[in-house]
Order: sequence, then C-alpha cells, then structure tokens
Amino acid sequence: MRLYDTHCHFETASPVEIAAILSRARAAGVEAVMAVGGSPALNAAAELAAEVAASGEGMPAVIFATGLDRDQVNVSLCLCVNSEHPPRAVGEIGLDYHYSPETREAQRELFGAQLEEAAKRNLPVIIHTREADDDTLALLREVPSRGVIHCYTGTPEAAKAFLDLGFYISFSGIVTFRLADNVRAAAAVVPDDRILIETDSPFLAPVPLRGKVNEPAFVRHTCEYLATRRGMAADDFAALTFANAERAFA
Repeated sequence: MRLYDTHCHFETASPVEIAAILSRARAAGVEAVMAVGGSPALNAAAELAAEVAASGEGMPAVIFATGLDRDQVNVSLCLCVNSEHPPRAVGEIGLDYHYSPETREAQRELFGAQLEEAAKRNLPVIIHTREADDDTLALLREVPSRGVIHCYTGTPEAAKAFLDLGFYISFSGIVTFRLADNVRAAAAVVPDDRILIETDSPFLAPVPLRGKVNEPAFVRHTCEYLATRRGMAADDFAALTFANAERAFA
C-alpha cells in the first residue's frame, strides 16, 4: 500500500521525535508526507521535518508548506523562501468563523494576501475553511488559485463548488467518526481524481484510534475506511489518492 498523508503538523517535535514519527509512518506504508505550517513556529517545524526526512533512511519523502492561518492576523506576512529548500505550497491558510468570528475582516485580508502571493509564486494553496465557505469561495473566485481544501467538513453542495474551481478535497479521520454523516455525504460527491486523505495530526485520530495523539501512520485507517465506503480495495484507493496528491502539489 502506497499512502500519502497530505496534511500533518509537527508542533513541538524535536528532530529525534520527528524521525521516529516518520519511521513509524513509513512502516505503515506512508511513502510521502506534506508537512504543513500555519504560524511562524509551525512553518519552521514543517521545514525541519523535510530536512530530517532528507537526511535519514527508512522515512517517507517529505515536502512542506508555509503560511499563516486564521489565528495569525496580527503577524506580519512574510513567507520567506529558502532557495535551496523551498516550500511546495502555501498553507495552511484560510478562514474560520467557528472559533474566531470576531476577526472575520482581518482573516479575509490575510487570506486574500496569501492567495495573491501564492499565485505570484505559482504555488498551490492548502486551505482551511470552517463555517466560512461562502467567503472562502468568494475569495477564490476573486483570486484564481489551485490546491487543496483540507480536512473537509462542509456540505456536499459547497464541495461541488470547490470542485468546480478545480480544487482537490481532502478528508481526515473525522470521516470515520460516528456523528460525521455530513462529512461522509460530502466525500461521496468527490470524484476519484480529486479526493485526498490526511491526518491533520497531531489532531483528529481516526477510529479505531480516536483519542490518541494522531500521526501520519494513522492515515492508513482513513484510507481503509473510505475505500470500503467507495467499494474499492484499500490498495487501489491508496494508489489513486497518492497520484492525486502528486498532481495537487506538482
């Protein structure tokens, strides 16, 4: 099985801890990982994960993204690029009106600026959107972009709108949760050539590991769950999501 975890975070991990996490992922069949930023600290950790993977053996390939998420509205926008080891995407970025409704305007300004920066660099974006799909779609129509809607929890109708804009849609362990019928309904409308899987680790461990600290190795459970729901062999679903991820981050 060839697995691609298209979204994980390394929060406070040291190089030794990162190496252990990545080694466990490779043992579980994970051949590639997108390490994602979202704050200055997360951006640095994502780049560190890529460096650790490149310097060791028995680990998945790791690429990384840098960006400023919805909680960074007071941080100066500076997506610095190391020319020897550049990011492969801008992320995670986006809008969250569930936890931070009071900063809506500032969130939109930051999100829009980063969409424009990604377009200038011809990079895909990794987008978080929660209870903000209308504004997210409006900004994506204003600033044409490509990339991934990560950890999707919206409606099937909004999913179709993101698909119409050319985006890939990624599902985390939430899709395995008992009360996540809405997420399963959304996953059902995403075609085989646009669906991705992720952990969003260290959060949202899938069933049967819910409650544990999540890590890239656990993406296997989300893969197997969605494969069953789509009437596919897990190996085949892993292969198609792997190919989709390679295109998404090309």
